[in-house]
Amino acid sequence: MLGSRSGFVKLAKDKNPSIIGSRCVIHHQALAAKTLPFEIKNVLEVCIKIVNTIKSSALNSRLFKILYSELSAQHSVLLFHTEVRWLSKGNMLERLYELKSEVEIMLLQLGKDDLRENFTDENFTFYFAYLADFFETINNLNLKLQGKNINVIIANDSINSFLEKIQLWKRRVNKETPNFSSFHRLNELLSDEEEPFCPTGLKDIVIKHLDSLTDEFTRYFPNFSNKSWQYMLTSSPFSTNVDTLPDIIQEQAIELKNDSRAKIEFNSGSSLEEFWVKYQPIYPEISNEALKVLVKFLSTYLCEF
Repeated sequence: MLGSRSGFVKLAKDKNPSIIGSRCVIHHQALAAKTLPFEIKNVLEVCIKIVNTIKSSALNSRLFKILYSELSAQHSVLLFHTEVRWLSKGNMLERLYELKSEVEIMLLQLGKDDLRENFTDENFTFYFAYLADFFETINNLNLKLQGKNINVIIANDSINSFLEKIQLWKRRVNKETPNFSSFHRLNELLSDEEEPFCPTGLKDIVIKHLDSLTDEFTRYFPNFSNKSWQYMLTSSPFSTNVDTLPDIIQEQAIELKNDSRAKIEFNSGSSLEEFWVKYQPIYPEISNEALKVLVKFLSTYLCEF
């Protein structure tokens, strides 16, 4: 679709250079979140292996259900994960974490001593809690990028907000006494200790992960860090600095900024799309620039249903 030589977008632009191409923002978000330090990636691989072991046969699944009913666990089944479903890793880790005690017993019954040893290791438990917390935040971001009414402005705000949160998490963790309050499962584990405690290397690994996460999001979303005049004009037409706009639309922008009826309607809660479509006949040049931003097909979300 997006190949620079023979992809659909390239071939379409050869016929019509004014065509606007865009990449799926949800796909890019999922790719940006893939980068994990070795220690955390190893925890993820062990978790996947444990789930696959228990769900590898109908017998194991039935035994786990029996165990679940005897222990009155919150859930009766573990969840598989798949690379092609955006939320599956987070859902799989959350379910596995909630059923941690039952899974330990199941691994003992199956004679999987190596997996059980890894799963019950203290350091593993802390990394596992962090991993579950991290993918929960990724899933929350993912959900914000889904929906019928998501446009590039909303996606931009969500990505920039997430990048700012990462910097907050880094500042908290990087304190002399690390603050993991942003990661509720990990923070709960650490709070259960009788004395303030942080596993050796956990602080450095979390900071390393957050640094790489920042780099990856910046790489996959280069246009989301700088607000262009098109973005500012589309999202805030009544506070945009006219001098930053192209000469051809400056006078029309001034007319719009002094249109009190348009200002009231813009602030009334109507969507950006509705506003700019309605005023396109009145302010065609400036509306066309805004609609070029809003018309982008932001993700493949709608194609999946």
